[in-house]
Amino acid sequence: MRSSSKYSRRGFIAGSTGLAATAVAARGAGAATADTAAQMPPPATTVARSLRKPPLRELERIARSYGLQLGREDLESFRNLMDGVLASYRRLDQFTEPTLPVKYPREPGYRPPASENRLNAWYWKCSIKGAETGPLAGKKVAVKDNVCVAGVPMMNGSSVLEGYVPDVDATIVTRILDAGGEIVGKAVCEHLCFSGGSHTSDTGPVLNPHDPKRSAGGSSSGSAALVAAGECDLAIGGDQGGSVRIPSSYSGTVGHKPTYGLVPYTGVFPIELTLDHTGPIARTAADAALLLEAIAGRDGLDPRQPHDLKTEAYTRQLTGDARGLRIGLVKEGFGWPNSEPDVDDMVAQAGQRLARAGAEVKEVSVPLHRDGIHIWNAIAVEGATMLMVAGNSMGTNWKGHYTTSLLDFYGRSRRVRANDLSETVKLVILLGQYMQDNYQGRYYAKAQNLARVLRAAYDEALKEVDLLLMPTLPLKATLIPPADAPREEYVARALEMIANTCPFDVTGHPAVSFPAGMSGGLPVGAMLAGRHWEDGTVLRAADAFEKAA
Repeated sequence: MRSSSKYSRRGFIAGSTGLAATAVAARGAGAATADTAAQMPPPATTVARSLRKPPLRELERIARSYGLQLGREDLESFRNLMDGVLASYRRLDQFTEPTLPVKYPREPGYRPPASENRLNAWYWKCSIKGAETGPLAGKKVAVKDNVCVAGVPMMNGSSVLEGYVPDVDATIVTRILDAGGEIVGKAVCEHLCFSGGSHTSDTGPVLNPHDPKRSAGGSSSGSAALVAAGECDLAIGGDQGGSVRIPSSYSGTVGHKPTYGLVPYTGVFPIELTLDHTGPIARTAADAALLLEAIAGRDGLDPRQPHDLKTEAYTRQLTGDARGLRIGLVKEGFGWPNSEPDVDDMVAQAGQRLARAGAEVKEVSVPLHRDGIHIWNAIAVEGATMLMVAGNSMGTNWKGHYTTSLLDFYGRSRRVRANDLSETVKLVILLGQYMQDNYQGRYYAKAQNLARVLRAAYDEALKEVDLLLMPTLPLKATLIPPADAPREEYVARALEMIANTCPFDVTGHPAVSFPAGMSGGLPVGAMLAGRHWEDGTVLRAADAFEKAA
């Protein structure tokens, strides 16, 4: 699956298979930005593709699906009334849309053979070198395979998307390269990122670097495994239910889910707009802070980001100790039905180690934390169905950058290859559409209303303490299910571990998973969550733990 793309500093022509769009030439540092994106572009010189007038049989189908009782004459009348609006659609085809900049030359890279991929964690290898100097100079960075990198194939764990080659660089990719980092490849992720295990990708399971029979965690499975194995210095992960923190806990890395909106999601395949986060995975809190500094900040193209967003020098907040910090052990984060005693014990000991580093540590109670997973379930299931599936990856009704080549490819492919979707995604589609059809979205709406109550509960606890501490996951890495495992086991291994992580995707608080130690040869992850926009405090405490005796 080698691409024949060629690049120069002024632009590129991208080749791909299937439905991938021809890339629009980028203009180096002068390529489209948030400012130019606000202006109507000049007419395109390319020939517009054909846009057909809807056949009567399709209008009949649509009318039936909405319960409209319209006869043939009615439909013919409506069909004729569409001519004016369709003329507008055809006019849009005559314009070149604003795109995202592609600033650095690159070759397309290659799909690594098994001999170069012992953990099955690489989807694609490449070498895209950024600026000659910068805070990430000398750092090799792997990017989760739901992130657009122009000219480099993107599969997002699903054969449904295989053959798609993005024509843009995600904002975070450009920022990594601007900071001097080198993009060394795409890391395998779970099938459309809807799994906390590492067994649902259509490229096969990602293996835990500590025990290849066990899960590396997901959905950013390859990102964490590659960092833990030393095959890259840093990696990008995504997090809608814990997908940065889960693989970090299972694989033994530091994974930081930033405050919601701190890092732009532009150019990343979403799941649900109110849950989407992307952030760093590293071997140390200091490296996680370094990568966060490079990628954080408003880009003007992501509606998840507030207009008054401010960033900080997160590395400068790492004092090496926890003096003056108040940390609350969240009672409800321990003792889940599937909790392993050694995990709970080791995280409690992590609290004692932070106390030795200067923190004041005490137990706190957030009763609603136990219901966070129920709020998350309704938002994730219905929201993902409407956006990730019915919305062809991006949906509508939000302002920002839409990756239209991705919409084109995935929207067509998912219809003809629906049976190739993973068991987890099929479960989401069936239940999400049922809830929408029969309960009019009221449970999604109620969950979003309750999300504010959950946020307020954490905020109240964070008046008493600065940080909340609990196990990232209630258990250590589980065995990878066999290929012929029953559906029930396949789904259980994908979703059984998210109870502590997913509530903070709902509320948007920053949260980091860091290795608390090893038990039975496997990593145990501890999680710290803090106040909105206080990502530096969260990372400072993780750094203090690493340096404490």
